[in-house]
Amino acid sequence: MKAIAQPARTLLSPHDHALLLIDHQSQMAFDVRSIDPTNLRINVGSLAQTAKGFKVPTILSTISKDTFAGPLFPEITEAFPDAEVTDRTTSNAWEDENFIKRINAVGKDRLVIAGLWTSVCCNGPVVTALEQGYEVYVVTDACGDCTTEAHERAVARMVQAGARPITALTYLLELQRDWARTETYDTTINIATRFGGG
Repeated sequence: MKAIAQPARTLLSPHDHALLLIDHQSQMAFDVRSIDPTNLRINVGSLAQTAKGFKVPTILSTISKDTFAGPLFPEITEAFPDAEVTDRTTSNAWEDENFIKRINAVGKDRLVIAGLWTSVCCNGPVVTALEQGYEVYVVTDACGDCTTEAHERAVARMVQAGARPITALTYLLELQRDWARTETYDTTINIATRFGGG
């Protein structure tokens, strides 16, 4: 067999997916213990800025923001100050009709998903999307849970269902992939410097 210089089909590119950021709300982060909250916010900020810089369609959602969960992390609203945010009451965002309308409007069958609580905000939409035939990547360091055990079991469940686990840094570098891509070179360097300690 002869090798061919081309990317693997499963590698992400800026134009082949949508990013879903679900329930990254400050008042909901109070009991996250599986990742340091500062690192969580850094990773979420990196994701948001990467999607903005590479012009990836991004869907933002909150749960009960006016009653108990509060606003989105400022790291997200800084990247998307005028974005529509779907507020819901359902724990599983995929069970909200308005959220689904937005996914259908984007028209991508490949999704990258991160949600604040791994076992709830992330797990529900990931498993449901997979059951409906979507190809799903889950950003495991842009979510967290009340214990390491809860986080790890949720990630294992999503992977067993067919999700591909990635990290926020993997996402950035996979979209750039070639340093000759000068149109996003500065974007990539700036995000890595700001959020990666470069």
